[in-house]
Amino acid sequence: METERMNQGLRRETETGNRTPKVVLVVMDGVGETPDELGNMVKKATTPTLDELKATCPFRCIKAHGTAVGLPSDDDMGNSEVGHNALGCGQVYSQGAKLVNESIESGVIFESKTWKNLIDSVVSDGKTLHFLGLLSDGNVHSNIRHLLAMMQKAAEEGVKKERIHILLDGRDVPATSAPQYVDMLETTIVELRNNGIDARIASGGGRMKITMDRYQANWDMVKAGWDVHVHGEGRQFPDAKQAIETLREETGAIDQDLPAFVIAEDGKPVGKMEDGDSVILFNFRGDRALEISMAFDGDESFDKFDRGAKPKVNYAGMLEYDGDLKIPHRYLVNPPQIRETLTELLIENGIREYAVSETQKYGHVTYFWNGNRSEKFSEELEDYCEIPSDVRSFDECPWMKATEIADKVIAAIESGKYGFIRCNFPNGDMVGHTGNLQATEIAVESVDLELARIKKACEEAGCILVVTADHGNSDQMLEKNKKGTIEVRTAHSLNPVPFIIYEKGARHELREGSFGLANVAPTVAELLRLKPFSSWEESMLK
Repeated sequence: METERMNQGLRRETETGNRTPKVVLVVMDGVGETPDELGNMVKKATTPTLDELKATCPFRCIKAHGTAVGLPSDDDMGNSEVGHNALGCGQVYSQGAKLVNESIESGVIFESKTWKNLIDSVVSDGKTLHFLGLLSDGNVHSNIRHLLAMMQKAAEEGVKKERIHILLDGRDVPATSAPQYVDMLETTIVELRNNGIDARIASGGGRMKITMDRYQANWDMVKAGWDVHVHGEGRQFPDAKQAIETLREETGAIDQDLPAFVIAEDGKPVGKMEDGDSVILFNFRGDRALEISMAFDGDESFDKFDRGAKPKVNYAGMLEYDGDLKIPHRYLVNPPQIRETLTELLIENGIREYAVSETQKYGHVTYFWNGNRSEKFSEELEDYCEIPSDVRSFDECPWMKATEIADKVIAAIESGKYGFIRCNFPNGDMVGHTGNLQATEIAVESVDLELARIKKACEEAGCILVVTADHGNSDQMLEKNKKGTIEVRTAHSLNPVPFIIYEKGARHELREGSFGLANVAPTVAELLRLKPFSSWEESMLK
């Protein structure tokens, strides 16, 4: 079967009467497009390659947020997961917050077997229902409104004791906004307590300090969260507000980097997890939910860290974070069933492809690109390469692994084996999230240097170079708060992203109109002279 697919590619080359086109797609993660100067490290950076491409090649700004990537409204910032879903499948699916919103509004989530099992076991045995997740309305990993709706519904259905374990954001929302979300949560807690429900915040900490590691880069983060949330082991405070204020004063850290804390009374943690309790991870985005889910679901063979005396709890995630690995075992909302991806089209036409990034974005050019699928569609026609990321703050080495990624892309181009090559440079996003403006400027410049090398390799090999991004970040790193004071912004932006096509000796033309990330796959397909799936958005080529 695989050999026949490869023969199809050879026949396609013969039938066209000339050399089959080859496309190299570069995703500059977190590099948005805006004329605004404030905190715009993309504009401030020295980027001769990107500047030249924009000035001399077909260039458009395309949408990478909101409804263009399946989110509820255009007030919702995009992210790498939904961005790569859209890039890889040429379609717009209900995603993340929108998917959960629809489930909560329709009541489907509360009719699910998982929800009923979690609630029934707690009610019948007089146990505790725990909620764990990112406390913000950033709509990237979670939304506090989902938490509040579930807390209230659980109380209506007879749950008498609720404990909430909060992860502080400051990344997808303003850097020091945690207190306002704690206030929102405490308002609901007071309402529940007035109705006889024992509800309390139990533990917390910054999302980049505990619990929310991804791609198994730092299991110590997950262990730190486990010890605080599950065992109630950590520095004790009487309430979350005092914990945040004290830790911020002591460390000078923004929300995402605040150390862990435990809420205690008379020296005892108020929210340790015990046998028979139920636990809901209310994050809907998968990458930073997988490892803590593995710790809860894992049996005695789990060896990533010492979990201590693991309580026998009923655990569920908001979504199934990995459909192939079946993590977690139980979840509340079914994920979008993404079909007819660009990879499937390439495989059908016998085209070999190559995907590369460093650890921080490797899953985006593989799992998310292929429609939330861990396994390859074809072992023979798909090659992946992961370059291990450094385990350190990215503003300490803002060049990250850009050189190594470019090395791999260039080697793949020179091999002549691949009809489609894609890569992701994480720098603009990962360094942008640190809030370090100088480092982010260097990060963007590092990507531009490597883009120049890839451009040259494409020229020499006769490949078509396509350059875009999955969302903005480094293009808006300062903002004015409600008081008019300028402060550091670490969240993604709502700005569009660049889309550029370059082929030496050829001129491609782009149509006028409003386009988004889902229009990229059809455009790539047309460059490769392939007939797109009928379910796809339209190509941007004239």
